[in-house]
Amino acid sequence: MATADIQATETVPWWRGAAIYQVYPRSFADGNGDGIGDLAGIRQRLPYLAELGVDAVWMSPWYPSPMADAGYDIADFRDIDPVFGTLAEAELLIKEAHDLNIRIIVDVVPNHCSDAHPWFVEALAAGPGSPQRQRFWFRAGRGPTGDTPPTDLQSIFGGPAWTRVTEPDGSPGEWYLHLFAPQQPDFNWEHRAVWAEFDDILRFWFDRGVDGIRIDSAAVLIKEPLPRDEASYTDRDEVHQVYRAWRRISDSYPDERILIGEVWLPDPARFARYLRPDELHTAFNFAFLNCPWDAAEMRRCVDETIFAHAPVGAPPTWVLSNHDVTRHVTRYGRQNTSFSFETRVEGVPLDLALGERRARAAILLTLALPGAAYLYQGEELGLAEVEDIPLDRRTDPMFSRSGGSNPGRDGCRVPLPWSGTRQPFGFSPDDAETRSWLPQPAAWASRTVQAQTGDPGSMLELYRAALRIRRAESALGDGAIRWIDAGEGTLAFTRDPGFTCVVNLSSGAVALPEHMKILLASGSTANRLLPKDSAAWLRTR
Repeated sequence: MATADIQATETVPWWRGAAIYQVYPRSFADGNGDGIGDLAGIRQRLPYLAELGVDAVWMSPWYPSPMADAGYDIADFRDIDPVFGTLAEAELLIKEAHDLNIRIIVDVVPNHCSDAHPWFVEALAAGPGSPQRQRFWFRAGRGPTGDTPPTDLQSIFGGPAWTRVTEPDGSPGEWYLHLFAPQQPDFNWEHRAVWAEFDDILRFWFDRGVDGIRIDSAAVLIKEPLPRDEASYTDRDEVHQVYRAWRRISDSYPDERILIGEVWLPDPARFARYLRPDELHTAFNFAFLNCPWDAAEMRRCVDETIFAHAPVGAPPTWVLSNHDVTRHVTRYGRQNTSFSFETRVEGVPLDLALGERRARAAILLTLALPGAAYLYQGEELGLAEVEDIPLDRRTDPMFSRSGGSNPGRDGCRVPLPWSGTRQPFGFSPDDAETRSWLPQPAAWASRTVQAQTGDPGSMLELYRAALRIRRAESALGDGAIRWIDAGEGTLAFTRDPGFTCVVNLSSGAVALPEHMKILLASGSTANRLLPKDSAAWLRTR
């Protein structure tokens, strides 16, 4: 059998094997009763995260924003949106998290800003040819009157990637580029002011104690002079200059501050270039998230991931869900268990019991693999995608810009259930009079933190046990794996010293390998058999 190895160092930096929990602030916990999650709610729930056993928390954007794209349209990169709280509260949250040995990672969005950002407001007022417009991608339209977009490029969110502005004198004017929504104008990274601005933004947050920066859409900053297709803006060689400069900033701090890239690339070798020693520390492994529930495909994905990272000495990362994708309990309960943005659908036949069994097995696989693991809020509760949100309550521009053909991402962003038997399930204070910003399913009464705590068969207690063992086991986190043969349709690998993970993706039960003790299993292991769609962690010596 092939062997995939990553050598562990004597002193392993925290981020190489961390369990990192993504908080989507709007949906995590509401402290003031307005139906929207906030910093007060997150601060109240920090002990929950400490008990869960995570090493760090990644905050999705919390900046001032008109919320055209759930906060990824940023009007001020150095403050907190009032709906979430204040900058002083954010500083308190960072300190309180550190007191609980939880590190904080914040989201930075360097590709674009909000159309309410002062720079863009100034650019509109200044008019064509002005220095202010050079910070963005303003271009004249085609045709005798300029009424055709500069190119036929389409937005990632659907529709044209160019929007025409009205000039200060009221006349139809230039067009500006937005790879995402029209409210998200792209920065021009050929302009030195943009470089200087983001250098300062990084230092602003590092100076406030954050331990890492998650970089949104990291591969698309640099563009051809007139972007025409995906190749004209994705993964251009010049983008690496940006991250080398950012690495010099992060390395200038006495304790480790890390850079994490959101890099969606099909080519593992191109992906690994972002992780060279003088660039990003880690990047998200979306191939694993996209992988179907199939032993051969999972094996191939794991091997390719480890081998791609090995030449640059970077640790892999593993993630099953996030704020952009269909929750994996739902994906794994369908016939097509892989994920793609192009095929995101609702209403497809779903076996939630099957999806949950597979999700329980998948987290044991994820946490046993070498490197860092990312957990998305609510997956530890076994939450499924919410697919019956009323049309008038949906907020995602992917839904509106596609005319409803793309259901959007609201279904994975529904507020968490904490306690009680009816909405808002403890998400807001008991005396709150405002409904939560997205409706929660009534069935979530059995999915609350309160309902699952102390239940040894619950998803929450499985996560708590797995994270506790992972932290205690020297074999887990960063390091190496060695595949062993456990039969067709089964994944099994060992990690030194004396640890084996077995995941059964076959059509029937399989015998467990020889072992001294079962450390943890996602389901029954009666008669030393592992049922299908189950996983186990074994002590082998």
